[in-house]
Amino acid sequence: MSSDKPTTKASVRVLATLAFVAVVAYGLDQGTKLLVTRTLVEGGSVDVVGEFFQLHFVKNPGAAFSFASGSTWIFSIAAAGVAVAILIVARRIRSLAWSIMLGMLLGGTLGNLTDRLLREPSFGQGHVIDFIYFPSLLPAIFNVADVFIVSSMGLLLLLTLLGIGLDGTRTPSTKKARRSAEDGQDGGSPVVDPAPDGQPTTPDGEPSAPAHTAPPADRRSNS
Repeated sequence: MSSDKPTTKASVRVLATLAFVAVVAYGLDQGTKLLVTRTLVEGGSVDVVGEFFQLHFVKNPGAAFSFASGSTWIFSIAAAGVAVAILIVARRIRSLAWSIMLGMLLGGTLGNLTDRLLREPSFGQGHVIDFIYFPSLLPAIFNVADVFIVSSMGLLLLLTLLGIGLDGTRTPSTKKARRSAEDGQDGGSPVVDPAPDGQPTTPDGEPSAPAHTAPPADRRSNS
């Protein structure tokens, strides 16, 4: 006996996309950090595009963009929680856009979490490697993982504004729903215009056949 209940399980293509994006984000983050730690000394900088874009190697004990330093354990636990939550929600995803967004978030989160777990000074309190610096635009120094995390938040905002759910369906906006309801209330039987000569018409606007009336009775007086 078949069931009409729609499936909520993610497709293989959606899960593969999420995993691929996460691996790419994680690989780019860890690869660039390895390159920076091997070619630059801590505190050193290299001009890439003059003074507009620089590579400036620092170790960050806080969150993204060097925020809230000194709370490394809190962010380690929070990052682990985010990663677990993504893996749980992934089973319900059927939207390719959502899988890309969550893959970016997962890869970026795992990239910074790896630093906090494995780098100095100790497990769970490791300092994150930051090196991307735009002095004239942002006062903070960040890394590739931060870029993927912030980009995923931007994509999440876009999906929310468009009304696209985890299953890929699009929820109509309140304004469109109200307009559809008003159109439904205004709908009714079509108004039929009378024919030019006053003759009744059909709903299609064609003159209807004249009604046949019985002839008047022959009144004869009794003589």
